[in-house]
Amino acid sequence: MPEKIRDQAPHKGVVEPKVMAEDMDEARHMRRVLLSSYLGSAVEFYDFLVYGTAASLVFGHLFFANLDPVLGTVASFGTLAVGYLARPLGGIIFGHFGDRLGRKKMLVLTMLLMGIASTCIGLLPTQQQIGALAPVLLITLRLVQGLAIGGEWGGATLMALEHSKSKRRGLSVGIVNAGAPSGAVLAALIMGLFALLPEDEFLAWGWRIPFLISAVLVAVALWVRLGVHESPVFKKALESKDEKQKSPLAEVLRAPKALFQTVLAGVTPTAMQSLLATFALTLAVQGGADRSTALFIAAVASVVNMVALPVFGALSDKFGRRPLLLSGLILGAILFYPIFSMIGSGETAQMLVGYILGYGLVVSILMGTISSFISEQFATGSRYTGASIGYQLGATLGGGFAPMIAAQLLLFGGGTSLVYVVIFFVAIALISSIAVLSTRETSKSQLI
Repeated sequence: MPEKIRDQAPHKGVVEPKVMAEDMDEARHMRRVLLSSYLGSAVEFYDFLVYGTAASLVFGHLFFANLDPVLGTVASFGTLAVGYLARPLGGIIFGHFGDRLGRKKMLVLTMLLMGIASTCIGLLPTQQQIGALAPVLLITLRLVQGLAIGGEWGGATLMALEHSKSKRRGLSVGIVNAGAPSGAVLAALIMGLFALLPEDEFLAWGWRIPFLISAVLVAVALWVRLGVHESPVFKKALESKDEKQKSPLAEVLRAPKALFQTVLAGVTPTAMQSLLATFALTLAVQGGADRSTALFIAAVASVVNMVALPVFGALSDKFGRRPLLLSGLILGAILFYPIFSMIGSGETAQMLVGYILGYGLVVSILMGTISSFISEQFATGSRYTGASIGYQLGATLGGGFAPMIAAQLLLFGGGTSLVYVVIFFVAIALISSIAVLSTRETSKSQLI
């Protein structure tokens, strides 16, 4: 009898030790995948947003000192736009090799590039020291940063998306996206601490330290990232790939509708994020707030953003990507003027409410959904390329140029009126809404 019982299959509900161990290993590795992508995004955006903060507060004084202060700020935001211009090129380059050689290899390379560029910016001589060569070098290093983040975003997003179960893709990508505000919090806190220095010391050396800290952050994130396996969806696609298949870029351009849709859909989310990170800070300081207060308030709002991003990612799994994105675009158009008016008031309480509404609600809905929305529009063999180009072109048009356009529109409105800036934002929100409405719902679709 005992022998007969041992020969029988296990009762329903009983989990064999081997199966249980495999499930635990899979869950453990999934956590490492999410941690790797989260940390990578945090470090990348720390580097990228430290630059944005420095562009608002420092670079106009040190690298464009020969210009009028207002024009110097516009020129400084222009170097910010240069990094965004490089992002689509980074998406093309790293997307191609990510679709051919694997996601993991490109993620390691992009992180190294970003860390090296940021460290070099922290060591860069100013215009007073080496003349016109200073802004040239600054722009060059900003280009490298743009190339790196253009490749990083796609790889980090796809590693989480392609390792996830179908019903949790939005949540997983939302966790990865939380790396961006985490990097922003770290950037704001560290830059805010050094902004407490006297003006001359901050401009002389204080602003450099946050860039140099990047080297330590990169080392930690790389250690985690090197322990992650390649995407199983990509490996399966690689095994069945025809050697004569067209390049990933050719595959994307052969049916460009998805690319145009994702570019236009991504314009407004990245514009809102970029305006809060840069233009809003300039408004706050012009409104009478000191630098450190504005940075700390932005950091508090970014903490709310960190928590909210996975929540809205999970909601997009339940209700769909399109309904969440459209809700965020409508809210952004309605709340844009109140948000930036409160931030520009210079009063601490109003600034806090404005930043929390901006980061904690509007940006959380949009950025918690846009990454999975864009990635799911493309097939596995060209997903890294298509998603990277789509997102990065949208980020270039929205996030790269929005602060510079907003600064010029503010000048056009007399330096205080936000009317023209509001009209600009409502217009791009309408364009993004039309693009989203023209796509199919992908939250329930299987990755192919």
